[in-house]
Amino acid sequence: MAKLFLHDSAARTKRHFEPLNPQHVRLYVCGPTVYDLAHLGNARPVVVFDVLARLLRRLYPHVTYARNITDVDDKINARARESGEPIAAITARTTADFHADMEALGALPPDVEPRATGHIAEMITLIERLIANGHAYAADGHVLFSVPSFANYGKLSGRSPDELLAGARVDVAPYKRDAGDFVLWKPSYADTPGWESPWGRGRPGWHIECSAMSIELLDGHVDLHVGGIDLRFPHHENERAQSNSLTGDETVDSWVHGEHLLFEGRKMSKSAGNVVLLQDIIDRGLDPLSLRFALLENRYRSQMDLSWASLEAAHSTLKRWRQLLSDAGSGTELKFDQELSDALTNDLDTPRAMQRIRAIEKDSSIGALDKRAIFLFADQVLGLDLDRGVESKEVSADIQALLDARITARAEKNWALSDSLRDQLSDAGLEIKDGADGQSWSWK
Repeated sequence: MAKLFLHDSAARTKRHFEPLNPQHVRLYVCGPTVYDLAHLGNARPVVVFDVLARLLRRLYPHVTYARNITDVDDKINARARESGEPIAAITARTTADFHADMEALGALPPDVEPRATGHIAEMITLIERLIANGHAYAADGHVLFSVPSFANYGKLSGRSPDELLAGARVDVAPYKRDAGDFVLWKPSYADTPGWESPWGRGRPGWHIECSAMSIELLDGHVDLHVGGIDLRFPHHENERAQSNSLTGDETVDSWVHGEHLLFEGRKMSKSAGNVVLLQDIIDRGLDPLSLRFALLENRYRSQMDLSWASLEAAHSTLKRWRQLLSDAGSGTELKFDQELSDALTNDLDTPRAMQRIRAIEKDSSIGALDKRAIFLFADQVLGLDLDRGVESKEVSADIQALLDARITARAEKNWALSDSLRDQLSDAGLEIKDGADGQSWSWK
């Protein structure tokens, strides 16, 4: 079996991944808070960790991939107040939208997808246990985790509690014993969802949900806990403190985090007016898997600057690769490629894997069927749907007339007319190429 190496955020180094039980790997991915459509930045970790899940399934006999849905949160409550739409309707609609978008990006569904609202009882039980063992306390209708009670708080983010709070402009609630203590349970009022608890009607804090669900669904042990870099602190730091305080030991073997995504040089935000959705890509006539392609051409631990130009280039290359497979035939044989395997098992080095595919594409010493077999081997992990086939559409009589007219214009060296006809054909959805064998075209 090939060895897998991943960068562990807690160890701050790349290390050999060794699951507790090689017969059953447990992967936990922090999922979305369902109150709005996912933008391209939200899609990046889903795509990256879908590749990880696919790779794990190639390397190990059984993988349980869990990804949660946060469907109780103050952002959801605020959206309901703003729109007048019931909370249940908002979370149901946006969850369905999220699933549809991620499916369009080639992301396979997780094995289990717990919703926070389905595990309130488990959260209450864990909170009671944390109070009983001295790691949490009730105050003024709230329950808070006592950060000073957990000796190595800050290990995951690499900073001490004092450093984490230094310079923070935070109004410390009067019921907190320590400024760094964080909420496990908080009161709910008439206009917010709530559940009965020993501390009154309320709702859970954000961090406790992942502790409760990962402990319950993955038997108290997580081999890989992953998410975006923005989750490392405070969410994952706090989750680690809770879970380890409950068990007295590390409940997660490896923490893996992916970096931020910029678009056209800027962080996406509604205030900046530059939030880009998957539908925006589709509206420009691009295959949604062009986004997946572009994301895989960058290291997941490096900040990425995406652009329309890079998405259009990805769309073009993706179409060319599919054409290569289509031209080669309809075989389903897979051919192992060591360089591809080495790239993917070396901390998900997808850019190197993509470079290897490009090299194979250009290598005239590799036959068409062998190229197809290697591409299919790579696509088991990359998930680009390379064997989808090339869309075939008949051209109308009007478009055929334009194609014929352009051939005539080029024969007569009427370059101005040739260029004008190319523009008209492009507007009609055709991509025109001129080569030694004359004019050729394909649908965009």
